[in-house]
Amino acid sequence: MVLTGRLAPGEVLAEARLAERFGVSKTPVREALHILAAEGLVTVLPKKGYLVRTMSPQDLGEVLDLRMLLEPHAAAEAARHATSPTVSSLRGAVDRQRELTGGDPLAAMGAARDVHLALAAASRSTRLVAALERVLDDMARAHHVLPGLQVQMAHPGELAEHEAIVEAVAAGDGAAAERAMRAHLHSVRTTVLDHLGRSAALWSGPGSPDA
Repeated sequence: MVLTGRLAPGEVLAEARLAERFGVSKTPVREALHILAAEGLVTVLPKKGYLVRTMSPQDLGEVLDLRMLLEPHAAAEAARHATSPTVSSLRGAVDRQRELTGGDPLAAMGAARDVHLALAAASRSTRLVAALERVLDDMARAHHVLPGLQVQMAHPGELAEHEAIVEAVAAGDGAAAERAMRAHLHSVRTTVLDHLGRSAALWSGPGSPDA
């Protein structure tokens, strides 16, 4: 609910009210809030409850930088470890995205996310997958809570870019897979910043054109 914006940024959460709202005891609510606090989604307010953290455009810029650090490496490793079943699974993920493109924006975004997670899984690094899941959760939260991102964040070339990454992986060409992922993430950043109306403000950090 924090990720989807149903619990709004800046909202103060109290264990008792949440327990009553969901018809459960305070124990599972407390455990869930502790997890959210550990993940940085809420801040503990002593004797008051928990504050749902806001997400600024600068926060989103950091998320985009993290993706640039993680995903090109994941794509290269996926190519290095490519097998026929893995490639078939990746192509299936792209096919599902193709089927959903042009329909419900949230479903299409979910399918695009699945492509990225499938590529990370193909790298055979469980830690990389876990890290990317958290980063993509932040992307999803930004979509719901940041003004200007209440529209589909996908750009017109996204599907073709995903196909290029997957085909480079299928060919076992790690360098090409890394380049294709890096180019794709530059496109993602451009699209997101255009939606935010902050064209050059967040162009910094690893993977930027001037880095």
